[in-house]
Parts: sequence; C-alpha cells; structure tokens
Amino acid sequence: AASPPSPLWALPEELLLLICSYLDAQALGRLAQVCRRLRFLSSRDLLWRRIARGCLNSGFTQLGTDLAAGIPVKERVKVSQNWRHGRCRREIVLKWKCKQVASFSSSFLMPWMELDGEYLYLSQAENIQAYHLCAEGTGLQRHPQAIFSGHQEDVCRFVLVNSHIVSGGGDGSIVLHKMHGSYSVKFSAHEQEVNCVDFQGGLIVSGSRDRTAKVWSLSTGRVGQCLHTVQTEDRVWSIAISPLLSSFVTGTACCGHTSPLRIWDLESGQLLTCLGTDFHRGAGVLDVFYETPSLLLSCGYDTYIRYWDIRTSTRKCVQEWEEPHDSALYCIRSDKNHMIASGSSYYGVVRLWDKRQTRCLQSFHLSSPTSSPVYCLRFSTTHLYAALASALHVLDFTAS
Repeated sequence: AASPPSPLWALPEELLLLICSYLDAQALGRLAQVCRRLRFLSSRDLLWRRIARGCLNSGFTQLGTDLAAGIPVKERVKVSQNWRHGRCRREIVLKWKCKQVASFSSSFLMPWMELDGEYLYLSQAENIQAYHLCAEGTGLQRHPQAIFSGHQEDVCRFVLVNSHIVSGGGDGSIVLHKMHGSYSVKFSAHEQEVNCVDFQGGLIVSGSRDRTAKVWSLSTGRVGQCLHTVQTEDRVWSIAISPLLSSFVTGTACCGHTSPLRIWDLESGQLLTCLGTDFHRGAGVLDVFYETPSLLLSCGYDTYIRYWDIRTSTRKCVQEWEEPHDSALYCIRSDKNHMIASGSSYYGVVRLWDKRQTRCLQSFHLSSPTSSPVYCLRFSTTHLYAALASALHVLDFTAS
C-alpha cells in the first residue's frame, strides 16, 4: 500500500517560508494555531516585514529601513492596528504651573521635548529635564535624572543629536550640553529670542524673532563662531537642516510678501528656492520636518499640513491635509512612511493622519473643557507624548 502523503508543514523551511510569504496577517494568525512548528514559523520577522511596511507607525520607512530593530515585527503590526483604530489608554504623567500664554509669539512656558531611547527630555521654563521612561506602562520616573541649565529665560526649542543637546532660549542665547558629562558651552546668538534650532554635521542653525537665521560652527577652536547671517525679513518660527547636510529650510511668520518656506545653502547662506506661491498674509509656518532629503512636511497658522517633494515642484505641494476645526497647527511629526501626527492650537487636539487618505484618521482631545495648544508631540511605535501648556499627556497604544 502507498504511504500516506506528508503534511504540508513537513516541507523544508525554505519552501514553507516561500508559501507563507503570500499570506496576509489574518491567514498567518490562523496558521499559527495549527501546531507549534507553524506557530514559530508564522511569527518570523521575514513574513511580517512586507505587511508591516503597509501599516501605520510600524517602524519602517518608505525605503524599508527598520527604525525599531529588536522589537518583533508581528507585535508591531498588532500595535499598528490600535493606532489605526484609535485604541489607547490616556494618562497625564507630569503637571506644572503655567503662565497665561496669549499666542505663539510669546516664548513663555511653551514646552518642547525629544525622545531618546529610554529617556524623555522636556523643557520646563529655563531648564531641560531628562526623565527615565518606566520599563512597563506609560509613566515616567517621578524625578528627573538630569537637569540641563544655562539659559536666563525660558527654553524655546532644543534638539538632541549625537549625545548633545542644543537649545535656544528667550535670552537670545544658544547652549550646547554634552548629555553624559559636565561639558557645556553658551554663546550669545540673536538680539531677540531664539525660536528654533537644529544641529547636524557639526553645524548649528538658528532662527529668531529678530528676523534672521544664522549658521554656527562647532569645529574645534571655532565653537560658537557665526558662519552666515541670513536676513529673512520676517520672524523665524521653525528651522531644519536637510539630511544631506547641504541646505536648511526656514519657516517664517509670513508677514510680508515672500514665501514663509525658504531653502538656503548651508555652505554659503544664499537663498536656493522658495516653496509655494499662494500663501495668505499671516500664514506662518510653525513646524517643519524632513522625511528624506527631498520630502518635507510643514504646518502652521493656515491650518494645513503640506507635503513637499522638492524633486517634483517647488511651486506647489504634492499633498495637503486641512485641520477640520480650522485651528492653527503647532507641531507635526511623521513615521517617515504612512502616518502623520499633528497638534493643534485649541483644546489639546492631537490628530493622526494616513497619507493615503484625505481625511483625519483619528483625533484625541486632551485638554477639554479648558483650551490649550499642543506645543510639541513625539511618538514611538507604542506611545505618543503630547506637551500642553500645563501637563504632559501620554497615549499608550499597547492597550487592547
């Protein structure tokens, strides 16, 4: 008598992986229920990577770079569904006293933050405090593990790059701290508050209310030396260096007749191009974010998120999304793939957007019934942190 046929899962692993690579997430989940071998096989990152690249905030960029290596891809796909459907647990993890803030033009108590591995860095008045993120849950350790000082007035914005903190303050100065040491440098940068800074490749760029943007050297023996002063003829609210380290973009208040988005050569300080042609007076750009050297996001007072592809056109953005409640947008962030998160000027509204759709995907009101802007937001593959006028809110998307 002929021997019975071998089961499918008795095939060599290479063939099984090839067959499973054609399955979607639901089919892979069902396959995992068959036996132990298929449960192990169906959990392999190789099978879930293709699915994850089409998900929201799964840690993969448009080019396929994995920004969250070490976390199983299958688990990231599961959490991604919570982002898509707005399933999360909300918590206020820090509170602080706040002064009345009339508008973005004031630098008082407008907290900024950055995520760096297991730490969250948050500006509070003239200091930057480093909080250790709890291993489980959404909380922070009660007391900061480090405090970085140096400004005489409130910190406006800061960045973390290569174990350094670079901050701009309301006192017109820039301060450079080494995160794991006592080294720090402070120098006078602008005649008025430094609204924005960026730091890449040994250069700092800064923008100020004094209507200038400046490029600063951090080379040995030239620390704090101004290389270029750009006359923007308008208050500078946001700034970012291109990933290619060849240029930088400024977002200004749009009080004149020039585009609020302009790109400048980093080496010479000369204007390279203006983005857009149809901005209304007062439609200032409050935040900018480079996804790639040619893809740029911007937002501001005109209530739109705009997506620019410099390779295609500098006259018109390739895509735009309008804030449904006609609120100014104070901050944006992207997963460098499909998802954008934005913070608006009223009632602490955080919105999630899918670039493949025209309408807002999810929204979260964090300060109702009182009203506060979302001054800054950051997110990982599992949590979103939003800094409002008097509190730090956390959304935990690992909750089922």
